Amino acid sequence: MADPSRPRKSDATPPDNSEQILKRVQRESDVVGASALARTADKARAHMAGEDADQTDMIELWGTRIGRGLAVIGFIVLAIWLYNFLGRGG
Repeated sequence: MADPSRPRKSDATPPDNSEQILKRVQRESDVVGASALARTADKARAHMAGEDADQTDMIELWGTRIGRGLAVIGFIVLAIWLYNFLGRGG
């Protein structure tokens, strides 16, 4: 068994070290959060631009872009309709 009078390794760390660790964690979490948001926004932009479509076939590329744009417009219209429908009580 461990002797309670002896300090544990975690108790022996100076207080400055814990502050440095907390600052580093905060910096890294800010970077990770921002980069995750940037990656998600970039993926959404690439999806809406039709970058996954065949770039050599212009009809397929523009058809993909138009279709996805109409889907976003349809979603917005349906969301507004649902809000109004539920707001009036059916």
